[in-house]
Amino acid sequence: MNTISENLEPSLHKRKLKKIAVFTSGGDAPGMNAAIRAVTRAALANKLKVVGIRRGYQGMIEGDFIPLKSSDVSGILQLGGTILKTARSEEFRTPEGRFKAYQQLKNAQIDAVVVIGGDGSFTGAQVMSKEYEISFVGIPGTIDNDMYGTDYTIGYETALNTVVEAVDKIRETARSHGRIFFVEVMGREAGLLALTSGIACGAEVILIPESTVQTEELNSFLRKGYKSKESSGIVIVAEGDQSGGAMCIAEEARKAHPDLDVRVSVLGHIQRGGSPAAKDRVNATRMGVAAVDALLDDQHSVMIGIANEKIVLVPFNKAVKLNHVIDTNLIEIHRLLNR
Repeated sequence: MNTISENLEPSLHKRKLKKIAVFTSGGDAPGMNAAIRAVTRAALANKLKVVGIRRGYQGMIEGDFIPLKSSDVSGILQLGGTILKTARSEEFRTPEGRFKAYQQLKNAQIDAVVVIGGDGSFTGAQVMSKEYEISFVGIPGTIDNDMYGTDYTIGYETALNTVVEAVDKIRETARSHGRIFFVEVMGREAGLLALTSGIACGAEVILIPESTVQTEELNSFLRKGYKSKESSGIVIVAEGDQSGGAMCIAEEARKAHPDLDVRVSVLGHIQRGGSPAAKDRVNATRMGVAAVDALLDDQHSVMIGIANEKIVLVPFNKAVKLNHVIDTNLIEIHRLLNR
């Protein structure tokens, strides 16, 4: 992976761009607006015109473009969600849909595109860039923090703080009533949010897709609680856990231990919302500037990442095909402290 400049001054690179577009795709994540702001102002500082594409790839197909000026992105740094809105597009998955999208970009004289999203968004950009002469640079925006090649994705820090705040409150009522709460957090295919929030909250058990040994830890915890009557506790469940999610797991726990007061709390989409944390704002800004710099440097089909606090470029084919690996040390730390 190659590092690139984080210089905020106008760049003098070899590629002559005139107009770029920026859009958000897939699930929203706190900090996306900070990235939109950074892309817009960095591009304008380099004498480029900027267009915002509303509603992701579907908006690209329909030509839902809006010009962006510096004033248009004023006051959005602290806002959650995305001012450009986001949507999933089945039509873009077809060659006909991508041809329509390309024609819209061509008609609008757009030279390159910055896409803010996850692996599905980058896969679409990679396919389209192979079919047509259009450069894409990606900024990872997903609360799951599961993209290969980067230590960080936009929205993860805020979502983590949201989960911790919610679980801290749930624990208070769990203790008051002597209950065991199964708390489901997002992470259909990746359990990092569940794992780190569980450690931060002192959860007695954490269930994630990447580990199967934790099921026995749950059974051990429930047996201990039943025998000692110490029946208060928190079990964090990633929604993608193979056991079927918090509802199914809690129902099995009720059947096996009828004397325990078992409850379920599904945090759901509150994890996506809220004002972005400072880290999300800062890193989204760094990545937005780096994305414009990469386009000016004639880069294409790459994701902007942050590794060891440095900006890096990761080819789309690696970012979307290689798996992000959970740090097993975190699992061991949790197991050690909850024996």
